[in-house]
Amino acid sequence: MPEHPHHHDDDHGGDKLRLGGMALGNGLLVHGPTHWAAAVRRSDGTIARASGRKPQLRSRVGDVPGLRGLARLGEAMAVIPLVKRALPESRLPFEDGRVAAAAVAVSAGGAVLRRGAGSGVVTEAALAALSVLPSVIALRGGEVAAYHGVEHKAIGAYEQGREDAREATKEHDRCGSHLLAPLLAANVAGAALLRRAAAPGTPSKTAQLAVQLGAAGAAVEVFAWSERHRGTRVSRALQRPGHELQRALGTREPSEAQLDVGRAALDEILRAERAA
Repeated sequence: MPEHPHHHDDDHGGDKLRLGGMALGNGLLVHGPTHWAAAVRRSDGTIARASGRKPQLRSRVGDVPGLRGLARLGEAMAVIPLVKRALPESRLPFEDGRVAAAAVAVSAGGAVLRRGAGSGVVTEAALAALSVLPSVIALRGGEVAAYHGVEHKAIGAYEQGREDAREATKEHDRCGSHLLAPLLAANVAGAALLRRAAAPGTPSKTAQLAVQLGAAGAAVEVFAWSERHRGTRVSRALQRPGHELQRALGTREPSEAQLDVGRAALDEILRAERAA
């Protein structure tokens, strides 16, 4: 799942760190304000951990709505190759052959659907829903859903001051799954407007990419608004699809061994941030 922000008390009682996470196939990646940290379970049963400084993109765009969200997503993606280099044994969700095959099938199926059904709103909605398939397959296979639960329980327990991560829920109010509904809606609306503006021709690849980036930026802004207005009726309605996705599909109750990996990742990010 995409990165999502969390808060967590420093061991020394200082200001809370703003943390985000990403479930791996065999562990957990955690983002801090300036560093990343990851822990994975090796094939021999031991836990490997690593950390490093994060690329900083948000400082280049300032606080511009839309762009700041894209910069945050860009930082999360830029960390992935750094993790893979530091922990070659880490397994990324999309390294699964089934996920790669699903992505190819979605791309091919989308092209066929667009040629056969045209470019109406219904077609764009179907394409948006189809694009979720690789993520669904990644969550249904292997340990990704369990490590997504590790992410929520471990960070949630620290946020709440709990000693035992097992006591926290496997769903979290600020999970990146809450991006899904606004992202799909923005993609459908943007694609429909683009098709209408380009009629009777076909929108250029550049224009389509701009719509996709704009939709991602808008989705992050909706996510942030919901966080700032937590508890309101509108915020609860916006977050409901994400909660249902977490409950039914996105997370699974982790084992104690998997929770140990989550604790190692959190310990490492705290160590790296304190050292900085």
